[in-house]
Amino acid sequence: MASSVSGFLATTSSPSPLAARAAYIHVPFCRHRCGYCNFTLVARRDDLIDAYLRAIERELSWLDGPHEVDTLFFGGGTPTHLPPPSLARLCAIVRKQFPLAANHEFSVEANPLDLTAERIAVLVEHGVNRVSLGVQSIDDAKLATLERDHRRPDIEATLDRCRAAFPSVAVDLIFGVPGETRDVWLDDLRFVTSAAVDHVSTYGLTFEQGTAFWTRRRQGALSPVDEHSEAEFYETAIDRLTAAGFEHYEVSNFARAGHRCRHNETYWLGGSYFAAGPGAARYLSGRREINHRSTTTYLKRVLAGESPVAEAESLLPEDAARERLVFALRRMEGLDRHEFLRWTGFDIEVLLGPPLRRFVEQALLTWDGPRLRLTRAGLLVSDSLWPEFLRG
Repeated sequence: MASSVSGFLATTSSPSPLAARAAYIHVPFCRHRCGYCNFTLVARRDDLIDAYLRAIERELSWLDGPHEVDTLFFGGGTPTHLPPPSLARLCAIVRKQFPLAANHEFSVEANPLDLTAERIAVLVEHGVNRVSLGVQSIDDAKLATLERDHRRPDIEATLDRCRAAFPSVAVDLIFGVPGETRDVWLDDLRFVTSAAVDHVSTYGLTFEQGTAFWTRRRQGALSPVDEHSEAEFYETAIDRLTAAGFEHYEVSNFARAGHRCRHNETYWLGGSYFAAGPGAARYLSGRREINHRSTTTYLKRVLAGESPVAEAESLLPEDAARERLVFALRRMEGLDRHEFLRWTGFDIEVLLGPPLRRFVEQALLTWDGPRLRLTRAGLLVSDSLWPEFLRG
């Protein structure tokens, strides 16, 4: 077995000048694959849960001993789809390898219908202090279009239970759904600003190739909202959430004071992080590895003692610097050129050259002293800027 996992072991045990203090665990199980979803998951395959738990335990056993972490994140899929005994077992397996620091953040993504009193008790017992609810909307028609299985009363009941159990509660919202009006979106925003939640993520609906929505769009059965309406929805979210006291701290993310997602900030600031599970991506010692996206292939490989890694690359210093810059520019405070030079050895203006000057001239980016950041206009088109910064 040692030879078959040697590449994995070499990566996970190599010392790093920026020691990883974050870990991500991918849980691929769902009751149903929603039409817009292209994440790594399996629906109605609960027969694989026991094998998954054995595989996670084995994959983590290949680490060079326990690593204390400041942030731990269970994503999916739907981690809370696991039955309570399985959820408890997963928490115990992971926390053995990733003991939590005193001031930790332990986040778990959850579906509103899954958070029964029993599951909540399991999460609390194992140190979870932040839940992220896939609410998406409170409008029944919009939820039906998105193929979500909950409705507004379910959301309200779940939020009541979560507020009583967890110090931090986050919700996800989707805008730009076919048939959605501005009034529907305003109702969603009014709900979350009055529901005592601590963090809101807002995402424009995308039609990803390979999803059911992609096929339905090509067949003419679904029509995306126009670009003007989507931009209006996004700007409305910025205005309403910030007016309600949320800090707009990243392109898609808003938080009450003290409730930023610390785990995601590890990604945006170019930090190192562990990861395990099907499709999970880790970044350690300048090397990125991505596990196989197929859950069944992942299980077969790991349980046979083989590395689950499907893709791997060691980033050259310039490539690593470009990636770090793009992630950091997603944050509203942007990036200080002196800090960036100290971190990477590259000057921002020399590294980016003409594209940077063009975007500043177009008022999509701006210099605030030594700090480069997105403008309001740049926020609306930020995804179109990054490819030019990554190309070199």
